[in-house]
Amino acid sequence: MRWSEVITVRSVGNCKEMMASTLRELIIDAASDLGRDEIRVFRREKLDTDVCIVLLHNEKKTKSGGSPLGLRLVNALKELGIVHHVVWIELGREPNTTL
Repeated sequence: MRWSEVITVRSVGNCKEMMASTLRELIIDAASDLGRDEIRVFRREKLDTDVCIVLLHNEKKTKSGGSPLGLRLVNALKELGIVHHVVWIELGREPNTTL
């Protein structure tokens, strides 16, 4: 079963450069903790102060409330604005994960 964490950040004020710098540092640091997992970063079209980070996990069981890496990213990004963190489970790969 694959599961993912989606972390969105809506920055307050005009801190685009600070957001970019912080994200670069966090992604470089996170890369060493990924193992078989993946990280993807998106910015919102026409609103470059909104960012979405997706962590794709290849583990059999979700971690309650998110992975250590996801929780670390959430805590680091809180100083930049409003952070929303959600865990998603992929449907259809395991018998008990269909609608």
